[in-house]
Amino acid sequence: MIETGLQGKVVIVTGAAAGIGRATARRFAQEGCRVASWDVKEGEAEPGGTFQKVDVTSAASVEAAVNEVAARWGAIHALVNNAGVLRDGQLVKYKDGAFAGMMSDEQFDSVIAVNLKGVFHCTRAVAPVMIQGGGGVILNASSIVGLYGNFGQTNYVASKAGVIGMTRVWARELGRYHIRVNAVAPGFIATEMLQSMPEKVLQSLIGRTPLGRMGQPEDVANAYVWLASDAASFVSGVVLGVDGGVVTGT
Repeated sequence: MIETGLQGKVVIVTGAAAGIGRATARRFAQEGCRVASWDVKEGEAEPGGTFQKVDVTSAASVEAAVNEVAARWGAIHALVNNAGVLRDGQLVKYKDGAFAGMMSDEQFDSVIAVNLKGVFHCTRAVAPVMIQGGGGVILNASSIVGLYGNFGQTNYVASKAGVIGMTRVWARELGRYHIRVNAVAPGFIATEMLQSMPEKVLQSLIGRTPLGRMGQPEDVANAYVWLASDAASFVSGVVLGVDGGVVTGT
């Protein structure tokens, strides 16, 4: 059994009310961590942890929550920037010889605000606490579509590609303070949102995955735990695909 070294560590997980975020908060709690679960929606605290209603698009909301976690437990050892939203739509839709619509500013800005600027807000607020504490781990949620694009997702792809860029910058900037920064790029994961799609669409997604199944939220949670653990102590600046081979098969 690999010793993770996570017992007693303080971990913040954003977007922790459901899906991958909830599974991630649960896995860190199972490792003996004190988990601060954040979400803009109502949620539940993990055993020994706390739940905070936090809007990652608001710098003030994030900074207040970080101060509360640091005051409660004296340190922050890991941050999982998992919060994200979808507002899909084509850049320009052209049908039957006429323009039928386009992606609005609101669609674009709302996704960037959560998926990209939210990661910036949280990391900027947590990094000083980690520096003063002697180090830490920052883990950012990207996506396989941030690597190769996807139809109808200009806003989402831009946000997830941007997360990869910020991850690599921060790995360079924060490494001197013993802070490791990595990203995880999930593939098709069986969250509530994806499972609501028509069966035909789900089967198509499975057909694009070489392992022949959809991932589970726990698959991504396990990747986050490994990257935060002592077993990954020399891993920084990478994008870890958790996609069942989709990128390889693309």
